[in-house]
Amino acid sequence: MNRKIYDKQSAECICINLRRASQAITEFYDELLESSGLKISQYLLLKNIKCLGPVNVSNLASEIRLDRTTIVRNLKPLEVGGFIIDISTKGSRNRQLKLTNKGLEILETAAPLWLEAQNFIEQYLGIEERNTFVALLSKIEALVP
Repeated sequence: MNRKIYDKQSAECICINLRRASQAITEFYDELLESSGLKISQYLLLKNIKCLGPVNVSNLASEIRLDRTTIVRNLKPLEVGGFIIDISTKGSRNRQLKLTNKGLEILETAAPLWLEAQNFIEQYLGIEERNTFVALLSKIEALVP
């Protein structure tokens, strides 16, 4: 993949640098996934629902370690689009999410695009820096429960 790399100055604040990097990586993955019609947040939810499913929202949030309200907000377009369904028994307060056939199809379409993004970032950073980066992110994440 041929991609222009821009010269950016880092800030003194670690938090703002992480936020900028997060925004950049999200934009990069979204760009590569664009032809599938999914955003990276939607792709990751579908992928995790497939692996864990059927799964309730609390367990999904716990497994991927993201805020439950953020996940609920991101699930709505997936439900409206017919990619996931709630298979819980009527009257149940605990939703059980599962991919539909349409959800499985779009996940299959998006997977190679996600892999292309993943491979580019790994090549761009290099394996050693990639491993260091992931280890540092894990170390930072460990600051909170």
